[in-house]
Amino acid sequence: MLTTRPAESHIATHDRVYRSLRSRIMHGEMAPGQALTLRGIGKEFGVSMTPAREAVRRLAAEGALSLSTSGRVSTPELTRDRIEELAALRALLEVELASRALPRAHMALIDRLQSINMTVAEMVTKRDAVGYIRSNLEFHRTLYLRAQAPAMLAMAETVWLQLGPTMRALYGRLRRTEPPHYHRLIIAALKAGDEPGLRLAVRSDVTQGLRLLVT
Repeated sequence: MLTTRPAESHIATHDRVYRSLRSRIMHGEMAPGQALTLRGIGKEFGVSMTPAREAVRRLAAEGALSLSTSGRVSTPELTRDRIEELAALRALLEVELASRALPRAHMALIDRLQSINMTVAEMVTKRDAVGYIRSNLEFHRTLYLRAQAPAMLAMAETVWLQLGPTMRALYGRLRRTEPPHYHRLIIAALKAGDEPGLRLAVRSDVTQGLRLLVT
């Protein structure tokens, strides 16, 4: 009979806490500057301080959390310059991912993107900020997976992670009443095999909203 060794169990516990917190931060379930405590994390997940601390350190290394010299843990409050930098990174990485995905953009993918965009529209109607961010990122991730460039996609996801709380704040500023206009342009460009149009639509989609936070 196989049993789980203590080291393996510890890794699984730490990974569970890490992935749950990572998802919350990326999808805007936490506001910019929101404080967390190791004790609070441990109590919520039913774990000791050690896996809670390891998950926090891992997220801090990815830029998803800030650790002060006093030990305070919080989600980052991004400066104007930092937002501009991350928006530029999104434009560079995601335009390239979309371009690489284009030759593999079969109709099943396009149908899937249209279905996800309907979910985005539903979240807008419900004024569900977290659901909107989650489905919006799913739209982009689904397209970029076709690029078959895992290192580049991992970098893009790290940018999304750092921007998560800020995207929640942005959603409140946008007051959307319909899904992003550029999603339709992305789908149209994929159908037409229009690489310049696709690159322009993706660049506009990933940078337009963030500009509101730096004006």
